[in-house]
Amino acid sequence: MRYWLMKSEPEEFSIDDLVAAPKQSTAWIGVRNYQARNFMRDQMQLGDGVFFYHSSCPEPGIAGLAEVSAPAYPDATQFDKKSPYHDPKATRETPRWVHVDVKLVRKTRLVSLAELREHQELADMRVLARGNRLSITPIEPGEWKFITQKLMKL
Repeated sequence: MRYWLMKSEPEEFSIDDLVAAPKQSTAWIGVRNYQARNFMRDQMQLGDGVFFYHSSCPEPGIAGLAEVSAPAYPDATQFDKKSPYHDPKATRETPRWVHVDVKLVRKTRLVSLAELREHQELADMRVLARGNRLSITPIEPGEWKFITQKLMKL
């Protein structure tokens, strides 16, 4: 099992949207970064743990827990000319972009970016690195355990 932090802008899709989604599940569409795509395509597996992270908002942070509920498959938005995620170089025969599905495990209290920064145990988290813009990053098992057991107290 692996662990991931997946960022979403709450104005676009929030943890509350996931709570309200049919079967509390959603396709993680719109990723247009090759490294993040490769994580989904090559490493994510069913049941992997996910920190659902609110980004680009007044108080960024982990807003809930989810799990990978479907392995990578082509992101249909790349083919939709009306979509903001359209990619004119992608074809159905050779799609460039994939996504996984994620399913809610539980909404949690917000563990803010500022709070994450307070703990030396989390100093190596990619989300805390200067200039990190990746929408999906791996989480080390020790980081997952520290956050879920010490900060979220699950």
